Amino acid sequence: MTMKDAYVQKIQARLNAWDSEIEGLRAKAIEANADARIAIEEQIVAVEQQQREAQQKLDELRQSNEDAWGDLKAGAESAWMSLEKAVESAAKRFQS
Repeated sequence: MTMKDAYVQKIQARLNAWDSEIEGLRAKAIEANADARIAIEEQIVAVEQQQREAQQKLDELRQSNEDAWGDLKAGAESAWMSLEKAVESAAKRFQS
């Protein structure tokens, strides 16, 4: 396994974990009162947008050749860190 493949697998695992956290937020939205539900759903929409962007960066890394993937890594890291912060922020905001 190349370094690129290992990195892609690591990031895909992170994205999968964030999927689970987003599903947890959806469950809280269902149980919440109307005002809280609106706030949770707005947060979920924002997080999902960042998730799509992070997935796009991961796809670009997957498609890159072994020599070029290092150049794409920095941009991808930025997208994943933003997504991670958004998921953590949403989770903290809506903890019960």
